[in-house]
Amino acid sequence: MARAAYVSDLKGLQAECSINYLRLSRLVGELSPGETREIALRGREQRFGSLWLELVEEAPYTSRLRVSQSGIMDAFVEPPRMLVHLYHDVRMAEVTDFQRQRHFHGRYRYPNARMHQPDEKLQINRFLGEWLEHALAHGHSLDLPELN
Repeated sequence: MARAAYVSDLKGLQAECSINYLRLSRLVGELSPGETREIALRGREQRFGSLWLELVEEAPYTSRLRVSQSGIMDAFVEPPRMLVHLYHDVRMAEVTDFQRQRHFHGRYRYPNARMHQPDEKLQINRFLGEWLEHALAHGHSLDLPELN
């Protein structure tokens, strides 16, 4: 039986990028280029790490934001980090660099040499969304109004 070719979910990707823009706007606040915001992440009873947001560059229509995490597992696993481009004119945020890998395609043949999933770009942007949603639900920043 022949496998059907993967069809990119462009609407899903655009929706994820749009909601991530709103999430990041809420978390970033009024940062200036070079400034960093730390958001303490808590579980039920204890702090387990921090989400770091650094505004790398800002232009009239775009900004670049470095998103990373530090915490109790840093000695055992490489903490997640990514570079996110914010497109202010269309109000979208797109992951352009994840764990030092750049330029993700909208669709990959599978299997492939790097073992990317067919919808790798969508999955990375969904991961950012889940990460930010967790920060909004369980994070605390001293220089921002309550996140919840």
